[in-house]
Amino acid sequence: MQLLGQNVSPPHLNDLLLGKTVKRPVLRGVALFKRHLQGSEVWFIVLATGVGLLAGVMAALLSHTAHLLQSILYGFSPDLRLSALPELQPWHLLALPMGGFILGVLRLIFPRRARQPIDVIEANALYGGRIPLRDSLMVSLQTLISNGFGASVGLEAAYAQMGGGMASKIGQWLDLKRASLRTLVGAGAGAAIGAAFNAPLAGAFYAFEIVLGAYTPAALAPVAAASLTAVVAAQLMQNEPFVIASTIGRDISLPGYLLFALLGIICAGVGIVIIRLVASAEALVRRLPIGDVWRPLVGGICLMPVAFVAPQALSSGHGAMQLFLAQQSLILTLLAVFVLKMCGSVLSLAFGFRGGLFFASLFLGSLLGSAFAMTVNHIWPAANLDPTNSALVGMAGLAVGIVGGPMTMSLLVLEVTHDFALTAAVVTAALCCSAIMREYFGYSFSTWRLHLRGEAIRTPRDIGWVRSLTAAHLMRKNHTTLPDTISIASLREQVPLGSTSRVLLVDAAGDYHGLVLTAEAYGEGVDPDGPASQIARQTDVYVRPDMDIAAIQRVFEHFGVDDLAVVSEDHKLMGLLTEKYVTRRYAEELEQSQREFFGEN
Repeated sequence: MQLLGQNVSPPHLNDLLLGKTVKRPVLRGVALFKRHLQGSEVWFIVLATGVGLLAGVMAALLSHTAHLLQSILYGFSPDLRLSALPELQPWHLLALPMGGFILGVLRLIFPRRARQPIDVIEANALYGGRIPLRDSLMVSLQTLISNGFGASVGLEAAYAQMGGGMASKIGQWLDLKRASLRTLVGAGAGAAIGAAFNAPLAGAFYAFEIVLGAYTPAALAPVAAASLTAVVAAQLMQNEPFVIASTIGRDISLPGYLLFALLGIICAGVGIVIIRLVASAEALVRRLPIGDVWRPLVGGICLMPVAFVAPQALSSGHGAMQLFLAQQSLILTLLAVFVLKMCGSVLSLAFGFRGGLFFASLFLGSLLGSAFAMTVNHIWPAANLDPTNSALVGMAGLAVGIVGGPMTMSLLVLEVTHDFALTAAVVTAALCCSAIMREYFGYSFSTWRLHLRGEAIRTPRDIGWVRSLTAAHLMRKNHTTLPDTISIASLREQVPLGSTSRVLLVDAAGDYHGLVLTAEAYGEGVDPDGPASQIARQTDVYVRPDMDIAAIQRVFEHFGVDDLAVVSEDHKLMGLLTEKYVTRRYAEELEQSQREFFGEN
């Protein structure tokens, strides 16, 4: 456009040019940062620190929001805890079905997909750390509503999901490698847990033991940096620290260690019972003639009498734990509250309230530990077990049985009590519980729920790369194929000896009809005029294209063959697999996985 002899650009064109001028340096900066992240451990630690900051802020916001909801709905002062209230007005209990109704409305607005939402453990085990943002937001919102309206579940699922989910989204945006993305997801989840409990070491080991599945040199610095940053962020946001007083300085004798080891074994048995009880209750509720939308509402109604008898059964149980640790209750009271809290948690999860059993297991374990000390002191007064210390040991022991992570729970006790002598006893009980769980059950609460859904997951170790190597991905398509009606003489004419070791037979429609070894076609005593199909083998031995490399190797081993045809569901021949090639590819991928696992390039 020309005006008075001058070139003047239209206003909108100037805006576009300015936008491009601003956008290009930003894109170049992002690309440069991505390149640094791919090859620099220091830059990755910086990224993990930023993720930890976000995780700490989100954990504090979730905690404050849930506590504010509870104080409004149940009418108590914000400096108190719901589970520490001595009694509740009956009309306050209407908050439980109200929360269930809101969850039902959410399910109606956002109908459940064919699959369950992916949590951080499943994402790291199967999907290389990839978590859909919708899953993270939905799980966190449902957990916030469940806990905020008083259901007997903790916020830990929301903490870990938001921390890990944000880390996953950031890592995917930055195109991180599979191993780096898994580490970042573990750092985000662990940082959120560390911020919630004001325990950076416990948060870091939560990432190692429960989300990543192992301690690795490559993950140590970023996970620790994220957890420390998250705790500082939560403290700045006035998140209430989780502190427990212990009998500091009291020596623990050898009989005391043996008794605490016994307590760890008891915790393992109780943990198995609780995990199976939740699964059985969920299966029973699914068989009831109640739609998914109405189940949380019915669950809230079922929780009302439990909450009326014992408000300590509501929410995660943080206030109730502090209350029972500060006073010496009768053993019958401890056991009654234990049963009611367990019933509350089972009902909440079975009827569709969302949440975790992390803090519930801590509270239940503390009750079990106190009852154990009182029982032992009654039977054997010379033992003189301290009920408070026994409660802390039981707290960690049962948490190991249900959640997993013996070092996570041991360090949690250390960080909330600052009692090194007691921590040694906690480690003893935690290791005993962990050993029994591995020997006689083999799952944590999270992996057991995945197992019931058909996933072969026992730990969060990365097995997703195994599933990505399918028969369709590995098969060769340059195999020799002949009609199943061909004669052996014609086969000899078309396939000279030494040209290929096997021939695949198909009919006119392309259906698979077996495999012929070339050497057998040239063997003595074979009638040249006979059909090649008479010497065909493996007519019913083949693999499907979606079978992973581990399943393929099991087929090779079971049938003792060297070659396998890949056949579709409609019996069409797709390709060929050789045992030698499959074994070599598995070894290469396993070696690559190990290099990434230890941070080697």
